[in-house]
Amino acid sequence: MLRIAIQSKGRLYDDTTTLMKEAGIKVNRSERALLVRSTNFPVEILYLRDDDIPQTVASGIADIGVVGLNEVMERGEDIETIQHLGLSKCHLSIAIPKSLEYTGPQWLNGKQIATSYPNILKKYLDANNIKAQIHIITGSVEITPHIGLGDAIFDIVSSGSTLVTNNLKEVERVMDSDAVVVARKDMTENKRAIVNELLFRFQAAIDAQKKKYIMMNAPKAHLKEVLSILPESAKSPTIIPLADENWCSVHTVLEEKHFWECIGELKKVGAQGILVVPIEKIVL
Repeated sequence: MLRIAIQSKGRLYDDTTTLMKEAGIKVNRSERALLVRSTNFPVEILYLRDDDIPQTVASGIADIGVVGLNEVMERGEDIETIQHLGLSKCHLSIAIPKSLEYTGPQWLNGKQIATSYPNILKKYLDANNIKAQIHIITGSVEITPHIGLGDAIFDIVSSGSTLVTNNLKEVERVMDSDAVVVARKDMTENKRAIVNELLFRFQAAIDAQKKKYIMMNAPKAHLKEVLSILPESAKSPTIIPLADENWCSVHTVLEEKHFWECIGELKKVGAQGILVVPIEKIVL
């Protein structure tokens, strides 16, 4: 039985539970349950605070964990990062009040910076030869400049709306973060086999989120032009004859980011009835 530690609430909890559902792993969690077994896969889920997950995996209490890369870097535990999931993307930045003029990293010399990530911040300051005071605070970091607890903050930024609400502006982007899968280093071969199957399912679900199934009707006279417009990632589209011998149906899979790039060109060469369908799973 493989034990997975995941965040007990918040955005990453939502993203992880959605991913597990798309990977076909059924977990029925009651509101207060902290350890729940899957009903159809050899895993049990341990629900924790995000900052407890790296240590829990390092100590062997959990075999793997899903946690933000920022927490992995901050805790510095002896664990393996085995897969980036690309979920819950964010970054860590230094921000100051909008009313202040920022002249570069050396502006931070002699300043007090409030943060919940002192280790990551210290590495950045040391790398840039900046002498600043780090004020460790948990929660509501963004309010500290307005109540005299810091000249600047170092915190997670997702949409940036929290900074705007508190009249702050980003001045230094220090690191990018997303959800990663971390693992203890002494797992048995049996558990590693379960992990590999789990990661395979995760990747299939993630790949499906990035792609769409595209169907369109195209005049045979312009079929070569239609195919030339499709990006190389489409590989070999399926061509299906229609009742009208002058037309055919073209089916392919595209990365969603490419669709709007080529839709206008497809219409110009006569493609009609273009249909975009979400993909539940894709195995590459």
